[in-house]
Amino acid sequence: MQESLSVAGLVYLAFIINVPCGYLRENYKKFSPMWWILIHISIPVIVALRIFVGISWHVIPLTLGGSVAGQVVGGIINRRRKQNG
Repeated sequence: MQESLSVAGLVYLAFIINVPCGYLRENYKKFSPMWWILIHISIPVIVALRIFVGISWHVIPLTLGGSVAGQVVGGIINRRRKQNG
């Protein structure tokens, strides 16, 4: 039970950390250096949190999914904000 809460919390943190990155990423040309940085900058933070909490490497696909979802949501928020002024 304790580990499943830790895993859920880590996936949630991966999502939350990536929302602002996805928001900012929308302002850069696709595949530009800053675009790549904004996609990958959260990885060391998430890995450090996973190691600190003591969670196995088996949860990497879950945290990756949370990260991708955060990037997508951040991009959607940016696009909608630009459309609505």
